[in-house]
Amino acid sequence: MRLYAAMQQYRRWIAVIVISSLAALTGCVAYEPVPAPAPSPFDRSWSAALGAAQDEGVRIASEDRASGVIRGFRDEQEVTINIRTQADGGARVEISARGPKGSDPGLAGRISRAYDRRMGR
Repeated sequence: MRLYAAMQQYRRWIAVIVISSLAALTGCVAYEPVPAPAPSPFDRSWSAALGAAQDEGVRIASEDRASGVIRGFRDEQEVTINIRTQADGGARVEISARGPKGSDPGLAGRISRAYDRRMGR
């Protein structure tokens, strides 16, 4: 009889544990992750232009996101990148490099190609 009572007690404890586990699991709520908004064309262009300039060895001197202007230097050349939001929501990027005669004439083109690579073009 003692063995029977011990087994009954054991079964009760198992039942309590199973019911408690099920109750705990039903109390869990899993929410779907909120999708993050895609970056705007301006933000993508800004990041790509900044990275492209740095890829080509330009030392960034100033960044003014509000006006869309990045300025920097590579050796004696001054690099200016202008980013403008267009009416259709896209972004227009203009890259220029000025310096003394005989300085690197292909710098702006290389920055432009690095920009295109960063934009996936």
